[in-house]
Amino acid sequence: MSKFKKYQQIRREAAFTGLALLALILFWLAAGFGTASLDVKIMHLPLWAVLGSIGVWAMAIVLTFLLTHVVFKDMDLNGEEGERQ
Repeated sequence: MSKFKKYQQIRREAAFTGLALLALILFWLAAGFGTASLDVKIMHLPLWAVLGSIGVWAMAIVLTFLLTHVVFKDMDLNGEEGERQ
């Protein structure tokens, strides 16, 4: 893989990681504040507390799984392919 292709892959990974962070923040806002007016309880805890804490962790795990299996690539950063060291 050439240096330019590696650079493009690194930029792609960074961009998708930023988008995952944005999605996680939006989920936290919707789960925490968006469900605050609902009178739903899970194990005697309000829905907003469960979704705003445990739900955010679950969402972060799902996003990390997607990033590592779909976006990220394992590549050698030391040298170009075909180049002897």
